[in-house]
Order: sequence, then structure tokens, then C-alpha cells
Amino acid sequence: MLLVIMAISMLLPVAVSLYYGDGSQFGLVAAALIILMTGLFFRNFLGVGATYELHEKESFWFTTVIWVVIPLMGALPYLFTSTVTTFTDAAFESFSGFTTTGSSVLTELKTKPQGLLVWRSVSQWIGGMGLILFVVAILHRLNEGSARLYEAEFSGTLQRRLHPRMARNVVLMWVVYSMLTLVLFLLLYFDGNSFVDSLCTALSTVSTGGFMTSDAGLAGFSNFSMCCITFFMFLSGVNLAVLFCFFTGRWRQIRNDEEFIRYVAVFLCSVSICALSFCLAEGRFAWSTFGFTLFHVASTMSTCGFYTTSPSVWPMVVSVVTFLLIFVGASAGSTGGGLKFKRIMVLARYVRNYFVRMIHPRAVLSVKVNGKVVEENYITRIFSYVFLYLVFVALGAFVLTICGGDIPNAFCMAAANIGNLGPSPVINNLGANLDYVGLQSIAKWTMMVLMLAGRLEVFAIVSVFLPAYWRVRK
Repeated sequence: MLLVIMAISMLLPVAVSLYYGDGSQFGLVAAALIILMTGLFFRNFLGVGATYELHEKESFWFTTVIWVVIPLMGALPYLFTSTVTTFTDAAFESFSGFTTTGSSVLTELKTKPQGLLVWRSVSQWIGGMGLILFVVAILHRLNEGSARLYEAEFSGTLQRRLHPRMARNVVLMWVVYSMLTLVLFLLLYFDGNSFVDSLCTALSTVSTGGFMTSDAGLAGFSNFSMCCITFFMFLSGVNLAVLFCFFTGRWRQIRNDEEFIRYVAVFLCSVSICALSFCLAEGRFAWSTFGFTLFHVASTMSTCGFYTTSPSVWPMVVSVVTFLLIFVGASAGSTGGGLKFKRIMVLARYVRNYFVRMIHPRAVLSVKVNGKVVEENYITRIFSYVFLYLVFVALGAFVLTICGGDIPNAFCMAAANIGNLGPSPVINNLGANLDYVGLQSIAKWTMMVLMLAGRLEVFAIVSVFLPAYWRVRK
């Protein structure tokens, strides 16, 4: 079903290509037909008599297979339009799109076909909410199995449901997601931006993907457009359940959401520190500097990865704050990446309770979030997740170092790609001008694994490689 939906979603890029006459429509149509025929083959031949009852073991396998097959098939448009010359580069661009990472091997974007640029952003928008949730929203009969898929794709996070029924819950999430995209698109378009620039930027912003239509980033947008993009990047890092409460007027639930409060607090604190650093470096205060700081912090916290200028002259304090924000990431239940605020909150409170017990051994303490006790099993999963997350960063940096990168840049790239941030403006001599094209193939495939691990939140992709997973229970 996902392959069929993916082929249908390519109608928009084909229409854009035909309108602008960029010549990419033939390659896009050919790719769409192959994807459509493959999807129909799986559905009508291999899928005959299939059941929709899924358990946790099958859901992890199903989730991993989907997140590998779909990006690989999504590489076809890049090859058929001759935008890239190797399958590695096409796969890299596709994995970066569907995982909403935003790392790119394409240069001279203004010379690329308009239809393909739209396809890049469409792939990010589809992957932003999750490929599995596409199926759940459409196939309402997946009521039992959909809960397993939902947990597999968002493993390790406590998700607040918008509706008791899983299918209805997912549909509401897509409604909020689509509304944000439509509103931002209209704001950008009526501010004088072109249709393609407005559409691609809106799709990439709300999905926190970060693909742009110019090598100069967003430097050509007006102040009003930049304010809109900054605000929607901030919103895209918020839990969709909180945004749903905002749209429905449930203000008390928003005020009582501890993760949202801390998300806002960290955002304001980071903006203050970075703005002060810029002012001290420049020797004066300017509103443009403050606006740029808001944009930069929102882009990093939401893991959107947008940029406007090279960070080669940024103060080191800003780079340090950015590096920390890469690991923190966005809120649980958002389209952003990173460790997520809710996990960090739980870990911090667990560590606090541990030190209190050292002083008062008889104290009975529990970890609470939003007034509810967090189960010990969930805390264990968080510790496991953080450990695996850091292991992936270390191993990824090790491989990138072997491929010729220096240690600081290797860690920077590994952390940025597993956090689905993309081009990471952390190390001054790396920054937003990083050219992924010159990297070796093994380095690109390593970053694709990191993108996938970050998007699936590690557990789903690791579990299928464990020998115990394939052991048949007697």
C-alpha cells in the first residue's frame, strides 16, 4: 500500500515538471510506474490471504523492512532524471528525504528540475509523520496491529493519544500536520515567493526535513517569510498532541504539559545565550542579530537544519550550545529527531531520585511526568535507548574517521545525521557549507544507517539483527 501511495504522490512533482517544462516528467513518470507496479505486485500476488494481526516481533520486522524498501525505491526518480550518476548518491538523497534528515549530495540546486525539487520535499513530508502512520490512517481495519506498528515506529516514547481509537488518532495527527503545512505555504506564497519555493519550504519546514531550493539556503527570503518559517519550525518541534489542544482551545492541558514548558524554557535560554554571544562578538546589539538567533535555535531544536549563512565566524559558545541542542532534539510526538525532551526529563528525575536515596535510603520515590508515575520498565527502555544512541554516534564517527575525516567533524556529522538534523552548523570549519558529494561511498552508507537508526529510534532496526529475535519459541 505504501508503494502505491508513494507512486500516487508523484503526480504532484510530475504536474510541476509539466508546468515548468523542465524535462524531468519522463523520468518521474517512469519511476512512478515502476513503483506502482511493484506495489501492486506485492499487494495482489504476495499479499493474497495475508492477515492484519501483528505482534510486537512482527511489527519491528515490518517497520524495518518498510523503512528500507521505501527509500530505496524513492531513489529511482533521482536516477531516471539523471540528477545524480550513482545509486549511492540517489539512495543517500532518498534516505535523507524520507528520514527528514536534510543532508544532501546535490549542488547547484537552481539548475535542477523543479519537479524533482518538489519530489525531494514531498518525500520529507511523507516521512515526517512516519511511513507506518500512512498505512494506519488509510487502512482502518488495522486496529489491533496498528497499535503495534505505532509503538514500533515511536518506540521508547510515551505518546498521548488524541483519540481512543488508533486509526482515528492517526487521522487527527495528519489533520494537524496538514493544516500547519497549508497555512505556512499560503503565508510564504502570498509574501511573493514562487510556488515551488513556497511549497518546498513549507513541506520541509513542517516535516523538519530541511531540504532547500537554493545553495544559499533561505538567504533570499524576506523578513516576514523568515519570521513565519522560524515560528513554524518552533511549532514543528512541539508534540502534535499539544498542537491539537492548541487548535481545540484546551489551554489547561497545554499549561500542564511539563515537556512543552521545558521545551519553551530551553528555547528561550538558548536564544538568550546565543544572542548575547553574537552581541559580544560584534560589539553591539541589533534586532537582525536577535532574529537570526531565533531562526538558528529554532532550526536546531526542531532538527530542521535550515541555514542562511556560513557559521565560519560564529562564536564558539554558539557552536557549543548548538552541539548540545542536537542531542536534546525536539519533543516526543513531534516530527523532530534527537533524544527528545521527555526522555531527558525522565532520566534527569530518575538520577535525582537516585542521589536522594543515597542520602535517605528509606525514601520511597517515583518518577512522575505530568503528574503520572512512569513505570520502571519504561525508564529501563530509555536508558537502553540512550546507550544505543551514543553507541551509534561513536561507531558512526569511527567509520567516518577511517574514511578520512578528522575526529571533531566525524562526531559532528554522526550526531547530526542520527539526530536527523542534516547539515550541522557546529564545527566552525565544517558548518553549513559541508559538501557531502566528496565523501566516500562507505561514509555515505554509514550516514544512511545513522539516519535510519535515528528515525526509527534505534530499537526497531537493532532488534531484527539480534539472534534472539529469530529464535523460534517452543
